[in-house]
Amino acid sequence: MPQGQPSVVPDDGLTTRQRRNRPLVFVHTGIGKGKSTAAFGLALRAWNQGWPIGVFQFVKSAKWKVGEENALKVLGASGEGGTVAWHKMGEGWSWIQRAPAEGESTNEDKAREGWEQVKRDLAAETYKLYVLDEFAYPMHWGWIDVEEVVEVLRDRPGTQHVVITGRNAPQHLIDFADLVTDMSKVKHPMDAGQKGQRGIEW
Repeated sequence: MPQGQPSVVPDDGLTTRQRRNRPLVFVHTGIGKGKSTAAFGLALRAWNQGWPIGVFQFVKSAKWKVGEENALKVLGASGEGGTVAWHKMGEGWSWIQRAPAEGESTNEDKAREGWEQVKRDLAAETYKLYVLDEFAYPMHWGWIDVEEVVEVLRDRPGTQHVVITGRNAPQHLIDFADLVTDMSKVKHPMDAGQKGQRGIEW
């Protein structure tokens, strides 16, 4: 276990054990690769602890097959660890603008529907760990109100942990979160024209 002395001990009246076990909000942001990968690694730890896990993908298409989805679903169904529920909210890479067909929901509508489901699950304490994958984008684009997100997360009941991924995480969310990692890019093979690979990008 990591050791060290805290620079500040909060005057919050909590015991060390209470402070250790309090629910956390994580933000993985920045332009580097690995934000979602790190969140799914956290989900593996949660699965091993027997926690129920809810994954909500906010931007990737419902047809987009990520390797972690299959792996976590298999683990969740194995009966050896926690359960895993996987929800896909987006209908495609939302920065590619496309006019919706007649009667079709927009990406913005689907993102809002997804957030409403997250709020319901938080209120019901459905999961112990929530992975809100690419959720920083709908907030950055103004589709979902950051103030509301922070308020809902601040008031969530129980000991529910939430990890949010995506570039351009709003500053208000960063200020509120307990743990923030900014993934910076030093090099990437795509910079040299290499395409994404199976087992690396998906």
